[in-house]
Amino acid sequence: MSRGTVTDVGIVGLGVISRQYLDTLLPASSVRIAAVADLDPARAAAAAEGIPGCRALTTAELLEDRSIRTVLNLTIPAAHAEVALAAIAHGKDVYGEKPLAATFADALRITDAATAAGVRVGGAPDTVLGTGVQTARAAIDDGRIGRPVSASAMWISAGHESWHPQPDFYYREGGGPLLDMGPYYVTSLVQLLGPVSAVSGASSRSRDERVIGSGPRAGEGVPVEVDTHLTGILHHASGAISTVTMSFDGVRSTAAPIEVHGVDGSLLVPDPNHFDGDVQLHTRDASWETLEPSAGYVDSGRGIGLLDLVAGGSRASGAMALHVLEIMTALAASAASGVRESLTTTVERPSLVPLTPAEHWRRL
Repeated sequence: MSRGTVTDVGIVGLGVISRQYLDTLLPASSVRIAAVADLDPARAAAAAEGIPGCRALTTAELLEDRSIRTVLNLTIPAAHAEVALAAIAHGKDVYGEKPLAATFADALRITDAATAAGVRVGGAPDTVLGTGVQTARAAIDDGRIGRPVSASAMWISAGHESWHPQPDFYYREGGGPLLDMGPYYVTSLVQLLGPVSAVSGASSRSRDERVIGSGPRAGEGVPVEVDTHLTGILHHASGAISTVTMSFDGVRSTAAPIEVHGVDGSLLVPDPNHFDGDVQLHTRDASWETLEPSAGYVDSGRGIGLLDLVAGGSRASGAMALHVLEIMTALAASAASGVRESLTTTVERPSLVPLTPAEHWRRL
């Protein structure tokens, strides 16, 4: 995309997360939110009223509109593949919320269809493009910890039903702590240490029903159809080994969200559910020090990956989302079978994001 070109974007799905995307995309000069669609027409109409020049359409109308070049797919995971494939069939680029699809097979269909159609696919999480993970990546690339040997990633909570008024999809296929929160951590590990060649996993489920804690359905039970605690080992092609734990069956942890260890030093990486945060480095001859941000989109938010895609970048690519999804589904398969799973996909580590102030990336 050449500088000065504006891409019309249509959003499908206007749930809770859509506001965060709009906060990033509306001030950006390279995109224009031209249309929105939702299963609830009233919600689409209300969203369109707050966006200059935006139209509230049905999903079919939005996909058929030739002026819309890129579709931002913010539907629930079970609908990701259907919407993405329809957008591709209409010749549109598509950027989707994580995971890329509810199943690896559907994700493959998306990337294969995009290749055949000559369109581009991108996918969340793009939190890894902020200054937190990117500064850690720069430290690794600069040799600050020597050869990377291992990493750990940890996310523990009691489950989203305590705050989310409609938590059902978190406990269905395409949900669970691994597919919900895992993309942030697994994508970070691939960004930091490169692609994964094999995985081993173990998982469990503490109960078969969750009780909604807020909103009009408070007190209603939600059936649990997926495992809600998973621990896994990732064997990176580089030789490094990572461990991950994702759980809806705990309460709180004091563990660092991500630690990376090399032969000459260790890094504490901030929460990859956010875009920034302190990166701390401990080398052999010094104590912990906080690194100044040295890479990443400064003060960025959800949607920065779409802006990167529109500008011709591939840092939040469909290939990355596909590889991360295969890692997670292979972990679940390994947990079910007790057998180590080899991966069929790989991905190149994207180029480092130079330290880019907000006033610059808004003009991408």
